[in-house]
Amino acid sequence: MVTGMAGWDGAPLRRAGVTVDVQQPGAEHPDELSAVDSSGGPTVLRMLLGSQLRKLREAAGITPERAGYEIRASRSKISRVEHGRVGFKERDVADLLTLYGVTDEEVRRRMLALAQQANSPGWWARYSDVLPDWFETYIGLEQATSLIRTYELQFVPGLFQTREYARAVTVLGNRAASAEDIERRVSLRMSRQQILTRADSVPRVWAVIDESALRRPLGGRDVMRAQLQHLIEITESPQVTMQIMPFDRGGHSAAGGSFAILRFAEADLPDIVYIEQLTGALYLDRPEEIDHYREVMNSLSAEAETPAESERQLKNLISTI
Repeated sequence: MVTGMAGWDGAPLRRAGVTVDVQQPGAEHPDELSAVDSSGGPTVLRMLLGSQLRKLREAAGITPERAGYEIRASRSKISRVEHGRVGFKERDVADLLTLYGVTDEEVRRRMLALAQQANSPGWWARYSDVLPDWFETYIGLEQATSLIRTYELQFVPGLFQTREYARAVTVLGNRAASAEDIERRVSLRMSRQQILTRADSVPRVWAVIDESALRRPLGGRDVMRAQLQHLIEITESPQVTMQIMPFDRGGHSAAGGSFAILRFAEADLPDIVYIEQLTGALYLDRPEEIDHYREVMNSLSAEAETPAESERQLKNLISTI
């Protein structure tokens, strides 16, 4: 279990005599297109290719409107392409490269090959019948992250849920769904957790969980007791940090609700803030928005119990259920 905390601005947070540093975005060594790792799935490939296309457009002094006209699309389509929100037509990428003055055949070959890879479906495509578009984007991002920091107000984070607890949460939000649909949604959540046990590129996950989420007995006493025990076990991983925000702290920085910040190993990709709503989600990537949520997350980590004390509180909660 990680026993220290660090700020997103690169400055280590200090508590209980322990410090941990978190690398700033952009401090990593940038990768060449030919060395891009596709293990993160199509979402991160789309983001990388979109970022490269934006840089080429800006370097060529071409407006989004003109770029859109070249591929028979709108300015908003160019924005979605450059942010990796949509798939690529290889013909469109080729036309944009020509417009931007890219004539080197090797560079064109690599970028067109990346576009082809980016259009391959992720493993989660098989759950498309129960997976809304707005959450499909999140799963793709989650699979490609190097660091996830999350604050949870209502529930245990999805990556930490047991199957029985996940089923109780799923039923709560999908009361009209069939038993088969419920099980497919639960299976999807369990499949997401494979990023914590895969052979390489395991992300760090740093969660601050409100005490109210841990005292809400979803699924009954036995299910909740097993869930709390699972939290203790999962924090034995060096990649996982878990802190509890206790009731006695009163008001705190995240009064607005749950959110997550995703960071990627690729230097060209910005952090993304994810805020889930009842029927959709917000994805924030403007620098001023990211900076605000980093500050809030740093404050939460400093205000919450230390990981060691959080583990003791979990054991106490188990004994009272």
